[in-house]
Amino acid sequence: MDGVSTSPTASAAPIAFLKGHGTENDFVIIPDPDNVIDLPARAVAALCDRRAGIGGDGLLHVVRSAAHPEARDMAGEAEWFMDYRNADGSVAEMCGNGVRVFARHLRRAGLVEPGDLAVATRGGVKKVHLAKGPGADDGDITVDMGRAVLPGGEVTVTVDGRATAARNVNMGNPHAVTFVDDLAHAGTLFTAPAVTPATAYPDGVNVEFVVGRGPRHVAMRVHERGSGETRSCGTGACAVAVAAARRDGVDPAVTGEPVTYTVDLPGGRLVVTERPDGGIEMTGPAVIVAEGHLEPAWQATLFG
Repeated sequence: MDGVSTSPTASAAPIAFLKGHGTENDFVIIPDPDNVIDLPARAVAALCDRRAGIGGDGLLHVVRSAAHPEARDMAGEAEWFMDYRNADGSVAEMCGNGVRVFARHLRRAGLVEPGDLAVATRGGVKKVHLAKGPGADDGDITVDMGRAVLPGGEVTVTVDGRATAARNVNMGNPHAVTFVDDLAHAGTLFTAPAVTPATAYPDGVNVEFVVGRGPRHVAMRVHERGSGETRSCGTGACAVAVAAARRDGVDPAVTGEPVTYTVDLPGGRLVVTERPDGGIEMTGPAVIVAEGHLEPAWQATLFG
């Protein structure tokens, strides 16, 4: 079934899907190598709906780079493009947990071999390492997440009248990282926390609330733009590790030594390493839990 795509019309064969997660950050996966499935925002939102749909924090549209207008210029470097959508149907640049699940699907479907893999995203080409050997297909996956950008300027996050300073970190998508005394200070996260100034994030922002757990060990909660609070956020964990290192007075570019942080999230644990060259590696699990086809009548309501 993997790799099969169909034109989404009422008379078409049912569209294949899978469901997967990385540290409980979960995704609907739509294999569509030739990019023949048009995915309007309303269809994505319906697929990600946890009560009336399949349910997910986002959607991974699996397309060959050469077949997608946003990725054709990356096709020479990366065969596959992760066309990522938020749960509300909006388009997003990157998703760190999503990249691992995306790679797991490609390997499971026999579309790639173990070892190094390049994945095109709107945040650039990401390098993924799939371990080799017995049991490797169920093991952790490492993603080279690229470099963090630390824009200047003061940013403030406010929840329930409590304002805290935040660090602006860009991992190909925007983050506001704030350190708090208690993760309960994040509030319910049913709605997006207030972030000022608004000009710092014209396209919205992911907000991370962080507490210390020990030397180079932190825990976090996150509100992801377009999705609400999620059980995990890979790019957010990377942003948090960088912000924690700078808070601790550590910069690998200065020391010449890599620094590694363990980041605990509600859905599991990620390990993030920042190298002296600025590159950031994230390691964590990726699991495929189900696969099937959309029911034809429901599919027709989504795409009709």
